[in-house]
Amino acid sequence: MCLGGFINIQHFSKLTSISAHTIRYYEKIGVLKHIARNASGHRFFTSKDIDWIGFVKRLKEMGMPLENIKLYADLREKGESTSALRKQLLQDHVVILEEKIALESLHLKNIKEKIIHYERFINDELKG
Repeated sequence: MCLGGFINIQHFSKLTSISAHTIRYYEKIGVLKHIARNASGHRFFTSKDIDWIGFVKRLKEMGMPLENIKLYADLREKGESTSALRKQLLQDHVVILEEKIALESLHLKNIKEKIIHYERFINDELKG
């Protein structure tokens, strides 16, 4: 349910495809910060929270460790003075991703070569 621009945890979970359990965990460890609560203590999220968690999801999908995402969140909370540190954190992760991509590309090349080997073998058997 959405009240006055605020989204409850169930709706937030559906919108972001993140379980309510994970959302609570992210809040507990500080990846999600300053989540609004009503008088009953229920969490309510905003469109800014949706944007932020979308970025967090992309970082997770790219293999960034949760510890580094937490560090990024901490730096983000401190404001623009941490821009250089946040940029460096992302640049460091780019290096890791590029190394993984290079390794995966090598694995892909090797598998394709093996498939070609089998295709030749099978064709030779069919001919002979």
